[in-house]
This record gives sequence, structure tokens and C-alpha cells, in this order.
Amino acid sequence: MGASMIGRRQFAGLALGGATLLAARPGRAQARWTPDRPLRLVVPFAAGGPADIFGRIFAEALGAQLGQPVVIENRTGAGGLVGTDAVAKAAPDGYTLGFTGSGALAIAPAMPIRMPFDIYGDLAHLTLVVRVPEVLVVNARGNFGTLPALVAAAKAKPGDLSYGSAGVGSITHLASALFAKEAGIEAVHIPYRGIAPAVTDLLAGRVAWAIADVPVLQPHIESGALKALGVTTARRVPSMSDVPTMAELGLPRVNSDNWYGLSIPAATPAPIRERLQEAALAALRSPALVRTFTERGGEAAPMNPDETLTFLRAEAEKWAPLVREAGVESF
Repeated sequence: MGASMIGRRQFAGLALGGATLLAARPGRAQARWTPDRPLRLVVPFAAGGPADIFGRIFAEALGAQLGQPVVIENRTGAGGLVGTDAVAKAAPDGYTLGFTGSGALAIAPAMPIRMPFDIYGDLAHLTLVVRVPEVLVVNARGNFGTLPALVAAAKAKPGDLSYGSAGVGSITHLASALFAKEAGIEAVHIPYRGIAPAVTDLLAGRVAWAIADVPVLQPHIESGALKALGVTTARRVPSMSDVPTMAELGLPRVNSDNWYGLSIPAATPAPIRERLQEAALAALRSPALVRTFTERGGEAAPMNPDETLTFLRAEAEKWAPLVREAGVESF
């Protein structure tokens, strides 16, 4: 009977140990989340623009890392607020990602509007994805062959020159407002419904200059229709290395890189969040993506979440005074 009792105890111990091992295995498996269906990346701007172009490149690389397609969904409106709000309110299951930008995360908070979501409470920001340099351009047939010539003309007749933008409160608007402020000139802002019509009027000589993303303007620069006077970024742009930076031209504070990052609902569980960030960083560090971004005029910008939050707060602090000085109330 004693031996039988020992046998039962040994069996119970083995069963308990086996159960513990079985319980531990799922725990370890759950620590690395793997998606089992396609994900969607919400791009809060229209198809064909810089956000959409870089978003699609990134989505393909991210999908390769995750083993599932990442499908683009364009949800436009209110300078990116509509699409970003959809991400903030999505199910926190890892299947809805946001390609978030400066409009919703750094510019809108300074406007006297009610934000539909909490930037830091409703969203988790995994990494910056891409920085897109901007460039100040003029009509190549006009009278402004250099930035000093443009500034001199504006100072000679304050308020006589105008500049075009993609709309009130857009990065293209605030970049030119920043340039005017730092150069000490007065100019009239002409907002358009997107940068394409602004470029059309610049080509027709109806506005004096515009600042916009390099990928948008580079074809017109290469064709000789527009002349690039200065890039509003810290370093020269490889695709137009002969164009000086604003810092080189004496305006070091005129820095207006456009950018897009990867955000998800804040309530997303840690294992899912960590897997998405791991995949995103691997995609952003892949030579193929880096090369493609560079060819398109962008720069891959992988960051950890803490670095991303520091960057977002710095951008908000930079643009808030200009938003208020320009009297921007909404997009």
C-alpha cells in the first residue's frame, strides 16, 4: 500500500509538472504575437500624395516582416485628423495602424479646436517612419534667381509678394510663414485645396514662391520649370545636392521637414505592440526600403517609442507659436 501511495504521488507530481510545462508553452507563444489576417494602414491623406507614396512603400516592407499583407486605407479630411481619429478609436487588436503626420499630432493641438482624440492618451506612437525634406521654389522664368534676391524684393515692397500652400494650417503654409518670419519679410498667404493647384499657379507666375515636399516639386525642378532656392532641412538633399540648406543661407531656424510615423490605439496589448514595433524597425532598416525612400526623396527614420515621443513634443513646441501668430483656427 505504501508503494502504491508513492506511485500515486509520483504520478500526480509528474502530471502537475507536465501541466506546468503545457501552461508555460502557450505563455511563451503568446509573447510573440503573429497576425493571422491582413492588417490595414490608415493613411489620412489622399492617394497619390507623399503620405500615400511613402505609406505604400512602408506597408509592403512591414507586411513582409509580419507575414501578412498590410493594406492601405486612405481616410482624408481636416489635415489628417479624420484618419488619425479613426485609428485612435479602432479596436486595439493590432490590425489597424496609422500613418500619422504633423498636421494631426503637432499642428492641430495649437488650434482653438476640440481635438477628437488625446494624442498621448489614445494613441501609442511606435516609431517615426520617414522624414521628407521640403524645398523653397520659385518660377524659373521669374526675377528671383537666389534666395537673397527673393528676400530683397519682398523687403522692397512689403506685402506685395504672395506664396502658395496646400491649405491653411498645412505644413506647407507654416513652413513659408516660418521662412517669412525668420527672413523679416511680409507676404500674402494664398491657400489652395492641396499643393498641386498651388504649384500650377506658381508655374503660371500667380504666386512668388512655395515650400513643399521634395518628391512633389522635384519633377518640375528637373524639367527646368521651377528653380530650387533652398532646402528647409538640416542637411542637403542627396537628389539635389547643389541646392543649399536654409542654414547655409543664413536662416538656421527655417527647418520644416515633413514626416510620418506609425501609431496604433493606446490600449493595444504589450505583446502586439512590441511585435509591431520590432517589425517596423526591421522594415525601416532594410537596405531595400532605405534605398527606395531615398530615391523618392525621403529618409527612413526608425526610432524607439521614447525617442518618438520626444520628437513629437519638440515638433508641437516648434509649430504652436506660428499657428497662433498666423491666426490659424482650423484646417
